[in-house]
Amino acid sequence: MAGLRAVAVPFVVPGLSGVAVRTRLRLSAVEVGVLREVGGFLGSLASSDLAVRCRDGLAHDGERWAVRKRALTGRSSSRWAGSITKATHDQWALARRGLAAHIRGLEAGIAVVRHRLSLPVGEKGTKRAPGVYRSRREWHTKSRRLTVLEGRRDRAVADWRAGRVRVVRGGRRLANTRHHLVTAQLTEGQWRGRWEAARMFLSADGETGKPYGNETIRITPDGHLSVKLPAPLVHLANAPHGRFVLAEAVGFPYRGQEWADRITANRAVAYTLHHDPDRDRWYVTASWQRKEMPVLPLDAALTAGCIGVDMNDDHLAAWQLDPHGNPVGEPHRFFYDLTGTASHRDAQIRHALTRLLHWARECGVRAIAVEDLDFSREKTREKHGRRKRFRRLISRFPTARLRARLVSMAAEHDLTIIAVDPAYTSRWGAQHWQKPLTTPRRKTTRHDAASIAIGRRALGHPVRRRTAPPRNDQSDRYGHRTAQAPPDTRGCDGNRPPATDRPPGGPSPNGTRKRRPSASTTVRDAPRTHQRVQDPLTHTG
Repeated sequence: MAGLRAVAVPFVVPGLSGVAVRTRLRLSAVEVGVLREVGGFLGSLASSDLAVRCRDGLAHDGERWAVRKRALTGRSSSRWAGSITKATHDQWALARRGLAAHIRGLEAGIAVVRHRLSLPVGEKGTKRAPGVYRSRREWHTKSRRLTVLEGRRDRAVADWRAGRVRVVRGGRRLANTRHHLVTAQLTEGQWRGRWEAARMFLSADGETGKPYGNETIRITPDGHLSVKLPAPLVHLANAPHGRFVLAEAVGFPYRGQEWADRITANRAVAYTLHHDPDRDRWYVTASWQRKEMPVLPLDAALTAGCIGVDMNDDHLAAWQLDPHGNPVGEPHRFFYDLTGTASHRDAQIRHALTRLLHWARECGVRAIAVEDLDFSREKTREKHGRRKRFRRLISRFPTARLRARLVSMAAEHDLTIIAVDPAYTSRWGAQHWQKPLTTPRRKTTRHDAASIAIGRRALGHPVRRRTAPPRNDQSDRYGHRTAQAPPDTRGCDGNRPPATDRPPGGPSPNGTRKRRPSASTTVRDAPRTHQRVQDPLTHTG
């Protein structure tokens, strides 16, 4: 079809290589005080090291990294210095990626505004391009906004070229909240608790070959957690070699056996201690890297069909498809609520995905097809200025997090995730599948039809459905002729074969006929020389 963009080939999403598990710590008042003091001291070192790294900019190299690490080693220890410098480098790199994304967003907004300003006032837009501004006053306002966006873009590009980043340890939003405590409904003490918790540093990288995979923060197989104290705080130690040991044992209910196998083999495990000021609870997170698992080929994952999933703002619409692309059973919907806090939204997504994976295991499929969505370019305010509801929808929709969680959770259920191009799935699904699958007892929605389109695209079948020919053009006269054809079939349809155990015109399997031919009792075509004779007994004339 003219004007349509090319559809990308489906691919198997590789599994995640990192694993992280968390558990709660039961601490006494003394242990809380020690961890607060250690975390605050190391946090101050991390803040000063981040400032040095930001000042270096693009001039930073391996020698400068060694100078920073030596300076921190004298104030803490070599291992704490290594963890701090690595965390600082990762934070600087993250800020650089964020600045690059900010520049791309500004350039996209500038391009949209320039396009709309170049057209006559009042001209309507199309599906591919936004319309022009409605009035001369709005056109003038947007021309001034174009100047503002260009100024922001120029400053951001200058920062990028100079290697300058703007980072706030603890978060810029939380720092600005200090000036709006009434609006945030926080007291100064509550804000201070959040600020100190966010700026603590109690994270140690793992080391392969060291006892239990970590020398700085160590957890033994029986659950005893100990922390290597920095040099100025050695007087707080309650164990030999400057270590502070917690009294309560620690255990990981989730992936506990995998964690135990790693520390028993002295393989690297990283630990992070953090405080939740809202709940006043302490947690420890253990993380490690897995070996790269071989990716299952696409054909092997689709041998038993798949489940097509259409991701929406409030639910997941799913439908099972057999290997030939035909929908099986009834559609399923897994609802969630994306309002509220980030933790609430994350829990809602996790519960919906859990129900989806359990249903997939019950169906016996090995693959789940999802759309490869990316709203990074669609969030610009200039493209959807008046459509505030749509802007809010695409801004809060967690596409990356949802797919990352689905991939990590599907690996535990031995399921493969297949990403397909999202182009035209909703439109073509509603066009070809919504009406035929709607019955008096089942209302097929547009999202259900889109899930079929997604699944068929993953299976390699065209989205469109084979429709029935006109009634007078069917070879079997009003018979059912809507069976699906394979995607590579190019031939015409023939007559329906007879329901026998041999092909038409072929011999019987045992070489003999099943019955003798019988003479027909119906005269079909009489010879032209045949004369009809009337019986005289029945003649009444």
